[in-house]
Amino acid sequence: MHLSHDPSAPAADEASFDQFLKVDIRVGTIVAAHEFPEARKPAYRLEIDFGSAIGVKKSSAQIVANYAREELVGRQVAAVVNFPPRQIGPAMSEVLTLGFADEAGEVVLFAPDKPVPDGSRLF
Repeated sequence: MHLSHDPSAPAADEASFDQFLKVDIRVGTIVAAHEFPEARKPAYRLEIDFGSAIGVKKSSAQIVANYAREELVGRQVAAVVNFPPRQIGPAMSEVLTLGFADEAGEVVLFAPDKPVPDGSRLF
């Protein structure tokens, strides 16, 4: 399956509600953002706090075009927390931080428009 960043692409194949429920999307607060010069594409290594039930998880995010590292700490973001960890260069990415492509194809983070408790699940 190929995911398109093209806003004119047709919708993906139909999925059942049970399939949707298997994807655990939670909100967390970025507690640290590190440079990631070893990444193939410009990225940051994020540490995101998802509350006491899940804890702090690491993620690699290709968001350098739209975000300065200094402005990320304290920001809430959404992430898939139940995908298997992926090796990204020398770092392990434990969650998939979610975003949308802007007009230039660069990632804009997906987050609630009001603060919610860390660990809140999307429904």
